[in-house]
Amino acid sequence: MRKAISLAELTGERLEETRARWAQLPAQYNAASHFIDRHLSEGRGAKIAFIDDQDAHSYAALAARVNRAGNVLRGLGVRMEERVMLCLHDSLDFIALFWGAVKIGAVPVPVNTLLKPADYDYMLRDSRARVLAVSGDVFERIAPLLADRAEPPAVLICGGAGGAHGRDFRALSAQAAAELTAAPTKPSDVLYWLYTSGTTGAPKGVVHRHADMLHSAQLLGEKTLGIGPDDLIFSASKLAFSYGLCCANAFPLHAGASAVLMAGAPTVDRVANVIARHRPTIFCSVPTLYARLLGHAVAGQRMVGQRLRFCLSAGEPLPEAIARRWKEQVGVEILDCIGTTETLLMFICNRPDDVRYGSSGKPIDGCQARLLTAEGAEVEEGEVGDLWVYSPSTAAGYWNNPTLSARTFVGGWSRTGDKYWRDAQGYYRYAGRADDMLKVGGIWVSPFEVEATLSAHPEVLEAAVVGVLDDDGLTKAKAFVVLKEPGAASPAQAEALREFVKSRLAPFKCPRWVEFLPELPKTATGKIQRFRLRLE
Repeated sequence: MRKAISLAELTGERLEETRARWAQLPAQYNAASHFIDRHLSEGRGAKIAFIDDQDAHSYAALAARVNRAGNVLRGLGVRMEERVMLCLHDSLDFIALFWGAVKIGAVPVPVNTLLKPADYDYMLRDSRARVLAVSGDVFERIAPLLADRAEPPAVLICGGAGGAHGRDFRALSAQAAAELTAAPTKPSDVLYWLYTSGTTGAPKGVVHRHADMLHSAQLLGEKTLGIGPDDLIFSASKLAFSYGLCCANAFPLHAGASAVLMAGAPTVDRVANVIARHRPTIFCSVPTLYARLLGHAVAGQRMVGQRLRFCLSAGEPLPEAIARRWKEQVGVEILDCIGTTETLLMFICNRPDDVRYGSSGKPIDGCQARLLTAEGAEVEEGEVGDLWVYSPSTAAGYWNNPTLSARTFVGGWSRTGDKYWRDAQGYYRYAGRADDMLKVGGIWVSPFEVEATLSAHPEVLEAAVVGVLDDDGLTKAKAFVVLKEPGAASPAQAEALREFVKSRLAPFKCPRWVEFLPELPKTATGKIQRFRLRLE
């Protein structure tokens, strides 16, 4: 029997390294000073920082917009450590409000613009956001939630006229001062939150500190990927997700590079047009979109002959077939990697000069991975284990959830919930999730939430949802449903159930397939045997 690793063994070897890295930062450190203000003193003011759907914006213009946004928030009474929820499309408004909040010591909380009202209601109550900044076309889904609040957040509408329900952010920003002194925050102060779902579907607020984003940009963006000032980055993954927040925000700003922001949904045509128009050197997306680009003749052709140095893939495992087809057709590698919201970086990654198809790569410098059994012992080479990761950018914990924080975060290490095995050459290969969570299109989907929604249909007796690979080897949700009247099963009924889910949950949570069964396989104690459904 293998001996379990003690807590001292797990944490001790990295404590000194963590202390040394944090000691490099001054006692007073505001991340906005590094990611925004530094570029002016280094003579980068005229360089393009961002290109959004409206215009190109220099580093000098960005700094002024950030300062104006910070002054708008202060004018609304926002104080240090108070939360500012950002429900915004990717644009300079998002960037300005994110860093404006950071600069005054407040805490931006980006959220997905595709959620349902119940999701926003939970997050607003849980975060106790003082201000809600929201894109005009999204606000109609949120406005009814604010009517019965004793103390509703102040509302800033971006891309809309404001009016009775909120104030026009751009109008306020135009009137605000363009000078702002950074708040005297510390490296360990809270920088921002991101919400991530758990196995119950209840979102968890992941709390990151000012030092975390710098460590992420240094270790992954600079040292591993070699992002430099001449790069132009385009991320189809949105800024409301950790992947997009790093690739389209932290990494280019750290390097003094440029980034393209696209406000709308990342459809194949729109993404291909952006790449053809702006010719980025680095493209970041998820396997599902890479597969769709390859499968679209016109879009696929537009990828060829670009300035791309490499592409990055995260959010879900990249099938080897897609990686090879992309290399053959487009001519550059897709670097597959794995990261989590909790670590703020991709801690295992293929490198531009070291690509192993079918693997997530190797741990990056400054991070370490361990594969452990349920009892805490290290597994042998080729054996599947629970993935634990050390990273200096690991979150401080989950907001208001000490029990789950204690289970997930241990002395700088985090339990990822992923199953992996390591081959003889040291490359890490994905083996599934430790729980039943699904990652569809790079976004977590809780099967329990979808099952509960299906079960609310008047004709459904019970339902189970599992992940199934499509023809491209990508995970999609499949629902197995038992009807109250089995004879009612039909393709039309299956489509009706999909529409029922789509009307109540975000579109990406809708099952791709619905299959009817006379009964669900269960254990003697009545638990659904999902592993049997995966074999169907």
